[in-house]
Amino acid sequence: MNPMEQFEVKPLLEHPLFSIAGHPIFFTNQALFMIVVVLAASAFLTLAMSKGALVPSRAQSMAEMSYEFVANMINTATGEDGLKFFPFVFTLFIFVLFSNFFGMIPFTFTVTSQIAVTLTLASLVILMVVVTGFARHGLGFLKLFVPKAPFALLLLLVPIEVISFLTRPISLSVRLFANMLAGHTLLAVFAGFVILLGGAGGALSLLSIAPMALIVAIMLLELLVAFLQAYVFAILTCIYLNEALHLHDHH
Repeated sequence: MNPMEQFEVKPLLEHPLFSIAGHPIFFTNQALFMIVVVLAASAFLTLAMSKGALVPSRAQSMAEMSYEFVANMINTATGEDGLKFFPFVFTLFIFVLFSNFFGMIPFTFTVTSQIAVTLTLASLVILMVVVTGFARHGLGFLKLFVPKAPFALLLLLVPIEVISFLTRPISLSVRLFANMLAGHTLLAVFAGFVILLGGAGGALSLLSIAPMALIVAIMLLELLVAFLQAYVFAILTCIYLNEALHLHDHH
């Protein structure tokens, strides 16, 4: 059992859907589960809030809690100015959260374990930050790269600030991608131990209890990591947007 096989992107149709500059574009398992995640998240939020009962059901409570959680996160990180970005941040948070949780289901595909997906999301965040910064401050947005420091130090600090900003899409995407990749690889490795020891027969079969117990423990940890990574992605988005809105000032 190859633990990396679960991350392989495979075309689901024999023929490509279309071509771009001569490169065939296939409908893959990754695309399928991205659609599944979007449909599942949309269906959950829509059905949970459809009744709008005064005494909420569990589903309605979870939907309302997710709404309040993201709204409070944006308000804390950016102030009231940032609440206009609630649809953007909430969509990112829910998509990453559902993608991470869907990846925990056996025989599914972890969308966020693909660097192409996480890098696209991170690039979208930075593009939103740049557009917001120039729309609000014009060329004054470039002051973001000029920290308050003696002039002599600016010759060193300005290039560092520019490089730090340009590397944000990489750090934001790799953090999410690496955590999902590592966790699922570890689970697959221990699952391989269980299969090997269980199939060995005799006393060796009893030893399969140990990796099975570790799988249960890691699964619980992975559920926490799945939520934390969605939170980290969303809160860093808020922090970057706060810089675009307020530059070096505190809100």
